[in-house]
Amino acid sequence: MIYQHSIGVTPDQIGVMSGALIFCIAFGALFGGRLGDQFGRRRVFLVTMILIALGSALLTFGTEYPPLLTGVILVGLATGADLPVSLATIAEAATDKNRGAILVLSNILWVVGIISAIAIASVVGGWGRLGGQILYAQLGAVALVVVLLRFAIPESELWLESRDERRRGVETIRADKASLRDLLRAPYLQPFLALLAFYALTNLAMNTGGQFSTYVAVNVANIPVELFSRVTLVVFTVGLFAGIWFMKVVDTPRRMRYFVAGAMLLVAGWAIPAILGFNLATLTGSSLLVGIGADFAFESIMKVWTQESFPTLLRSTAQGTIVAFARVVGAPLAVLTPALIGAGVRTFYLALAITMAVGLAIGWLAFHDRMRNEFDVEQGLDPDTGPQPVRWQTAHPD
Repeated sequence: MIYQHSIGVTPDQIGVMSGALIFCIAFGALFGGRLGDQFGRRRVFLVTMILIALGSALLTFGTEYPPLLTGVILVGLATGADLPVSLATIAEAATDKNRGAILVLSNILWVVGIISAIAIASVVGGWGRLGGQILYAQLGAVALVVVLLRFAIPESELWLESRDERRRGVETIRADKASLRDLLRAPYLQPFLALLAFYALTNLAMNTGGQFSTYVAVNVANIPVELFSRVTLVVFTVGLFAGIWFMKVVDTPRRMRYFVAGAMLLVAGWAIPAILGFNLATLTGSSLLVGIGADFAFESIMKVWTQESFPTLLRSTAQGTIVAFARVVGAPLAVLTPALIGAGVRTFYLALAITMAVGLAIGWLAFHDRMRNEFDVEQGLDPDTGPQPVRWQTAHPD
């Protein structure tokens, strides 16, 4: 939006760049995840940061539409590709006692990045082209710093061991289960389909909130942008504390209790404006409930379930496919959202609440009593075939 008024980027061009960003994130996640399983996590996440830095440079210094579009494409592809391999690296470096907490922490840091961008934009948003350059330059600077830090990160030991066993023809689960077809067979088909449905359905509402909450506040409830921006910052801050709290329980038997509580908060958050109308009070309450509920029952838990549900040589492939599918499903709704809001915003929000409830119900049905954890299976601790340690994830009667 800053470049629209400062260097003459047209609304149509902004629309194309927005669509390209969504598509490229999906494409990058799909293929980046597979590349991470085939060629290693480290190679992929180093390349992704370099591409983000290059794309940010084009967005910072470009003065015409073609380099700006190219920059958006590079940033989208790299961001999408980085997510599944980074999460797999984190999960495989962790232990059973802290794996969930570290994955939740990665989500918290993502929120911190969003807050930082909002804070910078609130200062430089009126500076014209210079403001836009500062926003994109700080993204490139962070990418360069991360590249340097990532050079010190070794390749995942689990991935190296799995690749070595596969090359030598050693018959182990982690070496044998590496084909895309394996995702469509037991025991991976059920969690794979459940995660596809859970994340795609819940993301429809969450993506709508992320992109259009301010639009609804301004155009439906007549709330000034600056006022609702302050509300948004408060909600993000509260969400940070909720996420930190979830880190304490995600690796314990209380995980699903918090998921259920978060699910109720999410559905209530989307239903409140639909039932009570759109004003500052209802939108603030809705944002708070959704912000807290999402920490317990949305992206964080999806990442934890995904890492636990698939073997090493399919882990980032599955994660990337789940993320890509949700983005592709959500893109058409984003295009239609302004029209749907105009046609009947209360009906639209009620539909989002129902869609959210269906997605959350699928997540609960698939995982509330699931004991299989692939990190245990690869260590010979399969709950279906072998002795179990006394842990809540894999406890199984003799």
